[in-house]
Order: sequence, then structure tokens, then C-alpha cells
Amino acid sequence: MYFALYAILMKIGIKCENHTCTIEFMNIFLLDNFDAKDVKQIKTSMILRVDAQYYADRHIPEEKYRKIVDGAPRFLVKCKEVLFKMKEEEINNIREKIKRMQRA
Repeated sequence: MYFALYAILMKIGIKCENHTCTIEFMNIFLLDNFDAKDVKQIKTSMILRVDAQYYADRHIPEEKYRKIVDGAPRFLVKCKEVLFKMKEEEINNIREKIKRMQRA
């Protein structure tokens, strides 16, 4: 799911190799394409990935695991739809928002 979201950032021209920052970018700049449920899903998947990758003694509850696995295909399809429908105007609007934020 992270790499599907990262593909959208790359299309916009944003290189962000930090999972948390990528999700925050989504939450700030891509809410025309994603909703709060999508943000929550990818945040949860990141937390579970970190727990599984770095903390061998942490247990991932089956219910949370199942929810992420079952929701991943929907998220991937949504990311693909965003990639195909995103036009140059939307990309330029996002870039302009970033420039304004940098100036502030």
C-alpha cells in the first residue's frame, strides 16, 4: 500500500522515502482523492509493519492483520485510479500549495 501511495507522490514530483511523511502528505494534499478511512488504514498498516519488522516480541492481533490484508486490494485499486485520473492541473495545484507553505 505504501508503494502504491508513493507512486502517486512520484507522479506529482515528490520524493519522500519516509513512511510517516508520505502519509502526512496524503493527509494534507490528497484528501480530494482519499478519505479519512484510507488515511487510517495506511497509518494502521504502517504501525503493524513497524511492529512486525522491528519488534519480534510484539503480537499483531489477527483482527487487525485481517482488516489490513482484506482492505489492501481496495486501497491499491484506489491508488491506481488516482494515478490515472490525476491531471496536470491538479499536480500543479499541489505543487503551488507546497510552494506557499514553504514561503510561510
